[in-house]
Amino acid sequence: MTAQRQDPDPPADDLDLRFRAGDEAALREAYDRYGRAVLHLATSMLANRSDAEDVTQATFVAAWLGRDTFDPAKGSLIGWLLGIGRRKVIDRMRASARETRVVETVRQLPEPTQSEPSPDRVVDRLVIADELARLPDDQRRMLELAFYDDLTHQQIATVTGVPLGTVKSHIRRGMASLKRRWEVDGAAPGPRPAGLSGAR
Repeated sequence: MTAQRQDPDPPADDLDLRFRAGDEAALREAYDRYGRAVLHLATSMLANRSDAEDVTQATFVAAWLGRDTFDPAKGSLIGWLLGIGRRKVIDRMRASARETRVVETVRQLPEPTQSEPSPDRVVDRLVIADELARLPDDQRRMLELAFYDDLTHQQIATVTGVPLGTVKSHIRRGMASLKRRWEVDGAAPGPRPAGLSGAR
């Protein structure tokens, strides 16, 4: 008696193609089928459950809006969604890190004295902290060492092991970026906040 051979996998459906074509029913089906996988990815990388849920929603929104870039011939829909999910998680982690740096900057500010209130200085330092967070990692690190730790170019090169010329280049480019953003953001004319006059 010959045993009947069974296919190990069910036949593939056309969800990938329907999703790419803009079928809203396919969007619902994709969320029902893969939403848990994206949420699991997000919760495994983020400490906050609410953030993970937001990332999951943002992933499907981004996927739906960019569905014409999905190519079923190059990979599965779940793989594509997880790739978007990873990028959204990284974006959320970077945003959280920026918020943490701003909070830490506020905590390090001296207590204001009644005789010399300086709200403008507080605002300036918050703006600088936020703008520093937008710079590439290398430029931001060099500027933080120069301004917050008050190190010279040579000391920064020694501490980081980065060549002196590269240190100067990073600081110069970082300062130029900060200056452009300061002007574009509509900062009031006047003296620059402490620390933006240049590094040694």
